[in-house]
Amino acid sequence: MTINEHLSQQDEQRQPLLKTLHEMIINTDKTVTPVVGKMMGKEMILYNCEMFKYGLASVKDYMSLHCMPIYMNAPMHTKYQALLPNANFQKGCINFKNETELPLDVAAQLIADCAKIDLKAIMEKYRAERKKK
Repeated sequence: MTINEHLSQQDEQRQPLLKTLHEMIINTDKTVTPVVGKMMGKEMILYNCEMFKYGLASVKDYMSLHCMPIYMNAPMHTKYQALLPNANFQKGCINFKNETELPLDVAAQLIADCAKIDLKAIMEKYRAERKKK
């Protein structure tokens, strides 16, 4: 299934926000490639850069933006939790119902901050440190 087919199957009221977030991710973070796939038993758009970096999902009661960089970076997680008080945060995921809960200006800032994080380099450093032990 293509990204456009996946997006067109989502709730009509959610489609504009999902499409905007998708475009924001692929235009801001040139390291990722989007594919439709399953994560946590849900079909979503996965954005990979040799490993999972983002996910964009629409489920029954809300939409989710999964961000591996906020999972790995406690200060970034805290920063965006404060900037998005109406969204529901988990370890690496932000659940929201509409643009009021995830305003596009804050989403753009989040994606720009996440785009600067090189997950591959972080994982290589982690693996190298583990080998030393």
